[in-house]
Amino acid sequence: MSRDEVCLACNGEGLLMDDEEWQYTCKICGGDGLKPQHGRVYDRQLADVDETNRILD
Repeated sequence: MSRDEVCLACNGEGLLMDDEEWQYTCKICGGDGLKPQHGRVYDRQLADVDETNRILD
């Protein structure tokens, strides 16, 4: 996997972790771990959150 294709948000892992160490699918790459570094940087999509603002998958 080329560094130019790795998602910069999750470092190619497909998962992100919040400050309480809850893991959730990366919303930038959709969990693939790949996001080409050309074109749009991110897609603006709303995340589903609970009342404490934790992302729901």
